[in-house]
Amino acid sequence: MSRTTIHSENAPQAIGPYVQAVQAGPFLFTAGQIALDPATMQIVAGDIAVQTEQVLNNLTAVLEAAGCTLANVVKTTVFLKDMGEFQAMNEVYGRFFSQNPPARSTVEVARLPRDVRVEIEVVAYKP
Repeated sequence: MSRTTIHSENAPQAIGPYVQAVQAGPFLFTAGQIALDPATMQIVAGDIAVQTEQVLNNLTAVLEAAGCTLANVVKTTVFLKDMGEFQAMNEVYGRFFSQNPPARSTVEVARLPRDVRVEIEVVAYKP
């Protein structure tokens, strides 16, 4: 099986020993994305909706670098700092996955990198 590292200049650079995504065979596995502005590498100011939008924009850039779109996504995992913000996150998420949404798990966690409110990772299928 082939394994290819994926990198996008339009998404935040890795802030640790990992890559933005790895394509293994027909599957693409992304690292979790947080609400970093790729130009400044600073967390975007705003509520959970603003952060979720930035996270999904970052994931879109990584997917595009691999020749995919959100339509290729088959599974997402959403990590929330506060499950009380699920509805606001879900409204933004629904705009990005309005057609044939992927399977999803959403979990509340004690803490996320840089104290962001949301982190999302995806698995995409690229035939």
